Amino acid sequence: MKEVQLCPKFEKAMQLLGKRWTGLIINQLLLGSQRFSAIKAGLPISGKLLTERLKELEEEKIVTRKVYAEVPVRVEYELTEKGRELEPIIKEIEKWGHKWVTLEEEPKGSEDTDCF
Repeated sequence: MKEVQLCPKFEKAMQLLGKRWTGLIINQLLLGSQRFSAIKAGLPISGKLLTERLKELEEEKIVTRKVYAEVPVRVEYELTEKGRELEPIIKEIEKWGHKWVTLEEEPKGSEDTDCF
């Protein structure tokens, strides 16, 4: 039997993308640049956890945070090139989920809707 060698970069990528809400935040930002409140409105996530995840994604250079010198100050988040390159991966996971994932109580008609 062949021994599989663990790839540290793959492991780090899976740890990052596997964190709760990270994939959904990236998916939300695939729609374009958004303010914190818009991201939060699109996901059932606490403000504290959203802030934490956005900081992590910013540290990994997946997301940029743009501050506009306005009154009141406007802050927007958007995917970097590195972040946008995740789009085909996110879309394939979405496709796989529609095909293979079942929910205990699936809402009527949800099998035909884009719900990710």
